Amino acid sequence: MFISYRREGNPYKWVKHHFFPRLRDCLADHLADEPRMFIDEGMEVGSVWPDHLEDALRRTRILVPVCSPQYFRSRWCLAEWHSMAERERVVGQQGLIYPVLFSDSDNFPSFARERSWRDLKKWNKPDLVFQQTVRWIDFVEEIEKVAIDLSQRLGRVPPWKPDWPIQRPDPPMPGMTPLPRF
Repeated sequence: MFISYRREGNPYKWVKHHFFPRLRDCLADHLADEPRMFIDEGMEVGSVWPDHLEDALRRTRILVPVCSPQYFRSRWCLAEWHSMAERERVVGQQGLIYPVLFSDSDNFPSFARERSWRDLKKWNKPDLVFQQTVRWIDFVEEIEKVAIDLSQRLGRVPPWKPDWPIQRPDPPMPGMTPLPRF
């Protein structure tokens, strides 16, 4: 499983503090083997991160994008989404993308608004103090449902192929280097 999210702002903190650890723990209760989840933290120093992300995406069985307006402004997040959408097209099977709604679906591109998602907006509090609130229990129960749903989907994904299609974002155009003013 590949958790796809924008590495800044509230969605990043929410994934790091709440969503990822809770989902990992809940999945462990529903799978025969230890859950293998990719989150782009802890890469070795000196590793080529685009290659690392590409390898992880190629090996993943389900993409779990954490959807927010920031997510859809990221070229890398879009490449991850479109890579898995292309895999769905190649194998003729939907459900390899499991969108989680963090915030504001009104500003999503049409390809994202056309998908159904798991709405977690009411629990999108990124700070650790959220775990001390009454709403935390509801969040844990909802993540338990997500884990059950994902564990059932894992049994229906197509077998791995080393040549799954992967998209990389085009490199940004180099900007003009300002000339020094004297």
